[in-house]
Amino acid sequence: MQVSFTLRKDKITKSGLMPVRMLITSNGERIRKSVRNVKTLEKYWKNQRIKPNLKSEDYNFHVEYNKQLDDLENKVKLIFRYALLNDIEADKNYILQQLDNKNFGKNSIAPKFIDSFDEFIETNRSSKAEGTIKKYVSTINFIKDFQQYSNYDLSFNNIDLNFYEKFRDYAFNERNTLNNYFGRLIAGIKTFMNWAYERNYHENLEFKKFKTIHNTIEVIYLTMDELMALYNYKFDSKRLEHVRDFYCMGAFTGLRFSDLSQLKPSNIYPDEIRLSIQKTKSIGHVTPLNNFSKAILKKYAGTIYEPIPSISGQKFNKYIKECCKKVGIDTPVNTTRYIGQRRVDKVQPKHELITSHTAKKSFITNSLILGMKEMVVRNITGNIDEKSFKRYVEIAEDFKKQEMDNTWNKL
Repeated sequence: MQVSFTLRKDKITKSGLMPVRMLITSNGERIRKSVRNVKTLEKYWKNQRIKPNLKSEDYNFHVEYNKQLDDLENKVKLIFRYALLNDIEADKNYILQQLDNKNFGKNSIAPKFIDSFDEFIETNRSSKAEGTIKKYVSTINFIKDFQQYSNYDLSFNNIDLNFYEKFRDYAFNERNTLNNYFGRLIAGIKTFMNWAYERNYHENLEFKKFKTIHNTIEVIYLTMDELMALYNYKFDSKRLEHVRDFYCMGAFTGLRFSDLSQLKPSNIYPDEIRLSIQKTKSIGHVTPLNNFSKAILKKYAGTIYEPIPSISGQKFNKYIKECCKKVGIDTPVNTTRYIGQRRVDKVQPKHELITSHTAKKSFITNSLILGMKEMVVRNITGNIDEKSFKRYVEIAEDFKKQEMDNTWNKL
């Protein structure tokens, strides 16, 4: 489907004004429709729009007329989109009928919110990381649960502050949702609403007022002593040994779980790993190898597991906790989370908090403690925002102060 605008030179007035006509081309059929009350001199017509007049000339209403043309083109796109979503044949009669329908685009016939969210997910599958798509799916599933619980009328025009407050109360009071997860849900909704707005599915910008919530949480990582204890532990189970090696590979290189999972022998070089980073889309990223990561790769070279054994994320997070428990990584760790304004404090043995994400955190923190320059750490690990990285630096500085207190200050 294409929309274009032309001048009706055959309808020129005595003053030289020419009416504008819209031409819609779809499936080999052409639909012509005059644009009401829009006329211009030929000298102002350029790239299917009316260019501004000179200061010395009378005002030619280019702003008002161009807006009318833009609105008309957007309406045509919305009509075709609605027809596609609802299996309606968009023939000439249907298009002209809806163009004359002043109510088109209102709640009654606008694209459906849930259907459009599903389309949003499918559209992004080819360009977004798998983890991002999972977040989008979790968001729409949470919204569906909210709709079923509250009977809220979900439509584009109803995504407003009233929706936000009801959705927030449901998340905190009925689902005991942590603030940071609620913040991710709201971020997902805002991303979708922006996507839909750009496609002219709605004109509602109330969602821009939604506040995402984010509370700073503890950085969970393995200290060098804990990491080396895990690395050197002799497991009776090959399953746990493989999980341990995969985790340690992340903790020795700073690579994410998703990047380690796609690692191939062709990515391995004598002193480095070269691969495209899945999350940041960085091409040819170089990760230096140290003696520990080289030893793990050497262990599996020439085996069916080369370069390293892989495992699904869900099972991995379960098994790495089991590994750390066997090693004795059980230091009590205090964690604080918030559900709305309600504070939730927990004390857990450290092994219960170890997941695939803590491998990269362990690499960053231990590298800084061992004296690696901040710029080098950031370069190796890729995309870390300034605020997040500052927290790792502070942890490293605190560790150095503790070591000073435990050594020199005891003399």
